[in-house]
Amino acid sequence: MSDTAEKPEKSKEMHFAIKYLTRYAYDADVVDNINALRVRPASNKRQTVDEFTVRLTPDVRQHRHEDYFGTEVVEFEIVRPHRELVVDVRARVSTRPQEAPSDTSWEGLRESAYRETGGEFLFQSEDAPGHPLLIELRKELAQAPSPLAAVLAVSELIPDRLEYRKGATYVDSPLTDALNARAGVCQDFVHLGVNLLRHRGIAARYVSGYLFTTGSAENSLEVESVEVDTHAWIEALLPDKDGEPAWIGIDPTNRGLTGPRHVKIGHGRHYADVPPIKGVYRGHANAKLEASVTMTRSEGADPTSAPRV
Repeated sequence: MSDTAEKPEKSKEMHFAIKYLTRYAYDADVVDNINALRVRPASNKRQTVDEFTVRLTPDVRQHRHEDYFGTEVVEFEIVRPHRELVVDVRARVSTRPQEAPSDTSWEGLRESAYRETGGEFLFQSEDAPGHPLLIELRKELAQAPSPLAAVLAVSELIPDRLEYRKGATYVDSPLTDALNARAGVCQDFVHLGVNLLRHRGIAARYVSGYLFTTGSAENSLEVESVEVDTHAWIEALLPDKDGEPAWIGIDPTNRGLTGPRHVKIGHGRHYADVPPIKGVYRGHANAKLEASVTMTRSEGADPTSAPRV
C-alpha cells in the first residue's frame, strides 16, 4: 500500500455501491453456526443509506437489532450440517463532507453537556501502562493549545512515530505490540490515538468502516470500482462555541480529517465493539476464509490520492 496520505477531499457529495463478500469453507460438517454481522453503513447527518441487503448461503432467517452503541447487528444461526457459509452484503450509500470543527478553549471539556455527551468514551483504558513511547507522546500532546489542536496533532504524531506496516500486528494484538515495534496498521493507530485523547480529557471513540481508495479511472464521469479493506479511524468529541459538543472524524493513518471517502459502519470504545463478523460453530473442522470488499462510485477519483487502509 502506498505511503502517500489522502489529500483533502473536495466539498461534494459522493455516491457508493458497496459489495461485502465473505466465504467460509469447512473441511468437515459443522452445525449450530451462530454469527453476528456489523456491516450496515450508519445513517447520520453525514451519510445516507439508500439500500442494504444481506444474502446468506445456506439461506436462514435473519434477526436485526441495534447494539448498545447504535450499530445495526444482523444475527443468524445455521443449525443443520453444512460445509460452506457465504455472506453477500450489498449497500448503496451517499456521503457528504463533515462540518468544519470549532476551535474552543480547554474550559469546554469541563461543561456538564460535554461530560454527558462524552459518556464512557472519556474513560481511559490502560492498554500499555508506563510504556516509554506512550509517555513521550502524552507529553507532546500536553503542549496543544486547544482541544482541536490536540485532535489534529494526534493525526500527525502517530504516523510520525509509527510506521504503517501490514503484518506488524494481528487483529487481537495489544497496543504494547505496536508501540514496541513502532509499527502497525489502522487499528493500532486508532487504539493509540484514542488512548492519547482520553488521557488528555477528550472523549474519543473507535470507528469501523470503509475508505474509498483510488483506482485508474481518468474520465470523471465513468464508473470506478476498487477493492478495499475494512478501515478504522477516530471520532473525537469537541466542545462547540454554542455549547453543543460535536463529534469530529480524524484518520491518523492518513494524517487528517475524515471526508466523503470514509463510509462509517459503527463505533465503540475499541475494535472488539465493532468487528465486521463474529461467530462460533460446533464441529471438528478447519475453516478457510475468503473475504473482499468492492466499492464503486460514479465519479472518478483523484489519481494522485492513495490513502492507506
